[in-house]
Amino acid sequence: MWIADNWKDYEVIDTCSGEKLERWGDYLLVRPDPQVIWDTGHHNPGWKQKNAHYHRSAKGGGEWEFFNLPDEWTISYQLNKGNDPQKPEDMGRQLTFRLKPFSFKHTGLFPEQAVNWDWFSEKIREERSRSDRPIKVLNLFAYTGGATLAAAAAGAAVTHVDASKGMVGWAKENAVSSGLSDAPIRWLVDDCVKFVEREIRRGNKYDGIIMDPPSYGRGPKGEIWKIEESIWPFVELTAQLLSPDALFFLINSYTTGLQPAVLAYMMNSALSKKFGGYVAADEIGLPVTDSGLVLPCGASGRWMRS
Repeated sequence: MWIADNWKDYEVIDTCSGEKLERWGDYLLVRPDPQVIWDTGHHNPGWKQKNAHYHRSAKGGGEWEFFNLPDEWTISYQLNKGNDPQKPEDMGRQLTFRLKPFSFKHTGLFPEQAVNWDWFSEKIREERSRSDRPIKVLNLFAYTGGATLAAAAAGAAVTHVDASKGMVGWAKENAVSSGLSDAPIRWLVDDCVKFVEREIRRGNKYDGIIMDPPSYGRGPKGEIWKIEESIWPFVELTAQLLSPDALFFLINSYTTGLQPAVLAYMMNSALSKKFGGYVAADEIGLPVTDSGLVLPCGASGRWMRS
């Protein structure tokens, strides 16, 4: 399992009976988690000292209950440092994210993804240490920009694509908070499939591709995305955008049916046969402070050149 264990401003404190107790900076949140099927008791005092609690409804969805939580706050993450302290991209850029509770238990950030940020940031830094060529990265279904900012901080020029205008605006604000407002980031509100098709026609290529597709979604013009039907043809399509010297391709999945072995099989079939390199896939997770165990939080597949 790949574990996001470098956080200072975030931690999973405890898990019990379908919920997790988390610290987001100075605030404690209790949120549902379907992976937590065990009942180990609510012994940590944080369960009673929470600042907010998301209650899931038996009818679907749910709602927040607040106990002294601000409308908005920030937390930061320190990217892994590179090997050359003389290079700005190797100084271990601190990323700062705006958070707020919004629909269906979310806060605007998936902390487990930090383990992937560190991984592809290192790939970008290594390539920049060997070559002066510009590194272009495409981030699809890019949400509030965690991966975009990590790639930009490592020295890449990034194209950020999401169908939600609100999420792209939020990502831009995170860029400002992280000191990356002047970074070479192209912000686009667009349907990811249609954007990729246009990029292929334009002949554009990318050295790194990141995608975090939803299980189900709609594009800005009502385009329907169902991951079980769409992911394989979309990976084949997007692979056409990889440059001859591409560094990596990352797929994140929170969909139950897309286990690591499925991601590995799909990426080997679509990428390794054509571009060489190799694929690794695994669960990603977050350490739980009280138990010393790791909470699984989805899966990732990684293709890399070498």
